Amino acid sequence: MATTVLAASEPPPSPVAARRFDAPVHPGARLLFLLLAAAGLVYAGISIVIDTQQVGEQLAVGVFLFLGLALLIALGFEFVNGFHDTANAVATVIYTNSLPANLAVVWSGFFNFLGVLLSSGAVAYSIITLLPVDLILNVGSGAGFAMIFALLLAAVIWNLATWYVGLPNSSSHTLIGSVLGVGLANQLLTSGAGGTAGVDWSQATKVLTGLWMAPLIGFTAAALLLLVLRRVARSPKLMQAPEGDAPPPLGIRALLVFTCTAVSFSHGSNDGQKGMGLIMLILIGCAPTAYALNRTLPAGETPAFLASAAGASATLARHGAAAVPLERARPVLKDALQRRHAVSPQAYGAVVAVSVDLAQRVAGYGALSNVPAQAAPNVRNDMYLVLDATRMIVADDSSRLSEREKDALGDYQKRLERGTRFIPLWVKVAVALALGLGTMIGWKRIVVTVGEKIGKQHMTYGMGASAELVAAGTILAADRFGLPVSTTHILSSGVAGASVASGQGLQRRTLVQLAAAWLLTLPVAMLLSGALYWLLRALVRIAGLA
Repeated sequence: MATTVLAASEPPPSPVAARRFDAPVHPGARLLFLLLAAAGLVYAGISIVIDTQQVGEQLAVGVFLFLGLALLIALGFEFVNGFHDTANAVATVIYTNSLPANLAVVWSGFFNFLGVLLSSGAVAYSIITLLPVDLILNVGSGAGFAMIFALLLAAVIWNLATWYVGLPNSSSHTLIGSVLGVGLANQLLTSGAGGTAGVDWSQATKVLTGLWMAPLIGFTAAALLLLVLRRVARSPKLMQAPEGDAPPPLGIRALLVFTCTAVSFSHGSNDGQKGMGLIMLILIGCAPTAYALNRTLPAGETPAFLASAAGASATLARHGAAAVPLERARPVLKDALQRRHAVSPQAYGAVVAVSVDLAQRVAGYGALSNVPAQAAPNVRNDMYLVLDATRMIVADDSSRLSEREKDALGDYQKRLERGTRFIPLWVKVAVALALGLGTMIGWKRIVVTVGEKIGKQHMTYGMGASAELVAAGTILAADRFGLPVSTTHILSSGVAGASVASGQGLQRRTLVQLAAAWLLTLPVAMLLSGALYWLLRALVRIAGLA
């Protein structure tokens, strides 16, 4: 495939790498690459037109063009993510002669594509929950669009900068830093100092914990796995480095190709979802009638939703929910989310009031698919407020809910999520193409770093297998629990751990550079996104679009 598009601007690889990287690319592969990219963009555009026409929403030409620009930037982030992170999957199979470089990146791109398509979607909204509540509720405002463009541009800029110098930086780390920067900037620029204007630090703490733990998990687990393999492996060749350009024995080669496949698939399943969540925010802002609610839910789901809402209201009523008028209920809920405390009679009463009104409206429409255009944003916002408030209530031990009552609220939360947090198939396909095609561009710089500049000696078969098995297993587990993790951090630290366990030692200069990238990513991404958000908000106000 088109693996030499950026070759002219890249420094020449080492003699060892040159034997693997300089295979010619067929002109037909480049044409196929361009056709796939164009097909993905056309498919996305046609899908948007069909989705909006089906619900009677007519997008003005200006809105459609604006939406197209926003989607291009979001897909551009996933494309950069692909060529930045693909080295994590292909470096081991290239440096152990298990697969030729061109075949390795095509193979990795295909399984990245499959990973996105078959992903659960749970990770897609975990990063979005870090964003300020007021911007999520008003994502179609000028400030909401400034937020999306600022965090996407900041993430792309830092990813490109670290790729250019060949550092295996984490796209997840970068995006999370960009989200935090926007949240902090929004809180500084908003007159109220409330939590709804800033970052949800309780959620941020969970996400950041995963980021700092990733290198430790990768290093320790890969080192231990290599030691175990050394004791139990029947083939001594597993602990040997390749001899020249000779491929490994068939069994070892199959193992390394499997680990490459697993890392590629798991990378797509986790990293691809981050772009999906951001694209959904863009779609909700530009075309709320079509995308604010999950209109694919059948009418048969409505009775179960109504019953679940009634059960949740009854649970809160038993715990002292106060009578709160509907006109005051929404401000009470926003205040509870702002203070991160929803265990009170007033908050309970507000949840009940909004839930009862929400159930009556949904029952009147018969199904979410029948909600009229002008009502869709308000229905979504009410569902979002109730979802976050009930989640906060369940998580707070002072609520003193029984397990049965927690289950009742949990069932209500799942139904609210199904109504608001969905991802159309075309979004998955577009992101899958962007990430998959991105793996086939610009991968050489970071492959050389992972393959040659971490350990002091050549990578053995066992080292490569250990690092990738740990990376794949950790990412798939995180995907199961809806947690964003860094493929880059886990695998590069896994290579380092395997190098130490093999007795090779580490290259100090590369470790210093990796540590610097890890430490700088969060503050630099925050600074970039915060500054861009301030600039874009100022431009929005000057244009009178605030």
